[in-house]
Amino acid sequence: MMNKKTSHFKNTLRESFRMALEAIRDNKLRSVLTLLGITIGVFSVIGVMTAIRTLESSVASGLNVFGTNTFNISKRPAIQFGHGGRWKYRNRPNITYQLYKDLKDRAVLPLHVSAYDSKYGATVKYKDKQATKKIEVAGGDEFTVRTLNTNISDGRNFSRDDVLHMRKTAIIGKDAITQLFPFEDPLDKQITIDGIKFRIIGIIEEKGAMFGESQDNIIAIPLTTHLQMYGGWRRNIEITVEAPSEELYDQTRDEVIGLLRTLRKVPPGEDNNFELTSNEEILEELTPFTDGIKLFAFSISVIALVVAGIGIMNIMLVSVSERIKEIGIRKAIGATRRDILTQFLTEAVFLSEFGGIAGIILGVAGGNAVAVFFKIPAVIPMDWAFIGLAVCSVIGIGFGIYPAWKAANMDPIESLRFE
Repeated sequence: MMNKKTSHFKNTLRESFRMALEAIRDNKLRSVLTLLGITIGVFSVIGVMTAIRTLESSVASGLNVFGTNTFNISKRPAIQFGHGGRWKYRNRPNITYQLYKDLKDRAVLPLHVSAYDSKYGATVKYKDKQATKKIEVAGGDEFTVRTLNTNISDGRNFSRDDVLHMRKTAIIGKDAITQLFPFEDPLDKQITIDGIKFRIIGIIEEKGAMFGESQDNIIAIPLTTHLQMYGGWRRNIEITVEAPSEELYDQTRDEVIGLLRTLRKVPPGEDNNFELTSNEEILEELTPFTDGIKLFAFSISVIALVVAGIGIMNIMLVSVSERIKEIGIRKAIGATRRDILTQFLTEAVFLSEFGGIAGIILGVAGGNAVAVFFKIPAVIPMDWAFIGLAVCSVIGIGFGIYPAWKAANMDPIESLRFE
């Protein structure tokens, strides 16, 4: 008995699906207009969610500019929305080389304390070749490569003596090598940076692009040499601190904050005049911004989907009024109310799902245009795709139930008499 009921239901569903396709094919313009509303609604939310998910994925991996258990000390926040605090941050004392030295000397825990500074637009040459694409000339120390979450692939890193004695040594990234040494090994070669000669001692491991910009178009020199060339010893720099372990991370931050407040003479009760930033905090700073965009996209999609749902109800009501005689014939030859209800509900859900699938495809393609633009890995938000399909099913059933119920409850005799 159960098998007969199951078989009957499958046959009814199959027949309903076939008739739904025929009805849509017979009313192409009306169906396309209805599908358009669903497509726009789903496209708006899937497109935005895909773009945000792509950026969040890139931030979580590519923006991992600091190593594990590492935080950055800077004069200003890493991310700042609006202009309210610009003067506040501008008037803060610089993070100087002397502060970096004092922090290293006074730290109790065995920390990796590193410093970093950079300049774009320097003239970099090797023999008769000059770099045409702007190379970042960075100043660093023996821990800079580690805190930037990369390694030396060939040659050696800076030593402490390189920094202390302001040596003219350099380590170089892959893209800078491509510009200056397309057919040569750069190790032990001499380059000039703004007219000063440097010997290349190491090659930085390739990191790839982040937000469309290469992280390998870089030449690093000792921080002391960099400060001597560009801006002097009171120039604002950035300091990175790596905790000894994950367990000691919070203790490390507390110790560093205490030392910095003492060194910068911050009175008790006053806010810090410096910023500490980790990878997690960068993500947290972006969260309110991305949440606002998500809420806006969701609101727009809800409005579009409700309008599309009303369109589905209208098209189904028109479809019912046009097929009254067909409904009467089907009932006369044995179709039950359930069969008629299933047929029209299937048609409504199919309309909604077809528009939803089109919206998902367009949304994923549109959202991943961000990935193409920034040259970052594409993302397909499978969870939102399934949510989109589920919502489309609810829209189809919710707005299709009344026309389907109306068709199922028609009197077969009156339907057959209808002209």
